[in-house]
Amino acid sequence: MDVGLFDFDLPEDRIALRPASPRDAARLLVVRPDSARPFADLGIRDLPSLLQPGDALVLNDTRVIPSRLRGRRYRGEDSARVEIMLHKRESEDRWRAFARPAKKLALGETVMFDADGASNACELGRLQAEVLEKGEGGEVELRFSLTGAYLDEAIARLGELPLPPYIAGKRPADPADARDYQTSYARHEGAVAAPTAGLHFTPELFAGLEARGISRHFVTLHVGAGTFLPVKAEDTDEHRMHAEWGTVSAETAAALNAVKARGGRIVAAGTTSLRLLESATGEDGAIRPFSGDTAIFITPGYRFRAVDVLMTNFHLPRSTLFMLVSAFCGLDVMKRAYAHAIAEQYRFYSYGDGSLLFRAG
Repeated sequence: MDVGLFDFDLPEDRIALRPASPRDAARLLVVRPDSARPFADLGIRDLPSLLQPGDALVLNDTRVIPSRLRGRRYRGEDSARVEIMLHKRESEDRWRAFARPAKKLALGETVMFDADGASNACELGRLQAEVLEKGEGGEVELRFSLTGAYLDEAIARLGELPLPPYIAGKRPADPADARDYQTSYARHEGAVAAPTAGLHFTPELFAGLEARGISRHFVTLHVGAGTFLPVKAEDTDEHRMHAEWGTVSAETAAALNAVKARGGRIVAAGTTSLRLLESATGEDGAIRPFSGDTAIFITPGYRFRAVDVLMTNFHLPRSTLFMLVSAFCGLDVMKRAYAHAIAEQYRFYSYGDGSLLFRAG
């Protein structure tokens, strides 16, 4: 498909730089494609009343790590500053990352990281990485001098929180972001971007969902920095998705299949939960245990196998995520929904308002 079909104009002042407070005070645009009145302007706190007893809410419990590292590469007496954005762990000591500027790195070179991005730290405060591979778009593969938990500790000490570029370009990260850019139920470390639909959930909202008879289930997808990359291809067939690691336990798969067998609906909290569930579901509609990489790319024409309802924030023009929601509800419906959201002053992107999408029949 022509990528230009997924373009739209978004005023700069619609991009949220801070989240709503409290989290569940954000607005919620409800989209029912098959209704005579497809749009309703409500709030996140209305979510329990919009779902049915017996439905299952699926959330991504990944935890964001401080994945932006600043360092220097040395070549004889010459040195250059390099910024590294980790995006996918490959082994105990290797990560795929985006380097900026990538042209300053060569295969086999070593990058030195410390708290200042300089080279004068004590040996225990240092972290080193060798460039093993260079790919397109500034992507590199790095092998670090530490491994396992020791590497995790060093990244936590030296790294910075990776705010999305549309926020980071307008203000620096601050201590509030360490709380705000993490879901309240984040558990398994490994993401370099938050599953932002989950940022709206509070204990009070979970209590309301439980009282309504809606079950809660968790999966894990470590969101990569590729989620922020623009689609540069002119046709969707030419776009390459970056793989992300995820897991659906046997227990969760069995519980969700039982919900479907009883006539309940699968409600994905976020596109990350949806993409993982769709990756774990066979042609027969059965959700199976899953552990591994997924690079699923959902565009209009895709036949959804698992998810019936999607809660998600508002996405970028020409992005893979806007393509996904267009596949879920229909491109024309979503273009009209986003035009409605802009006209009604909804707040967009990671710290913005939410939408509740019912799958087109």
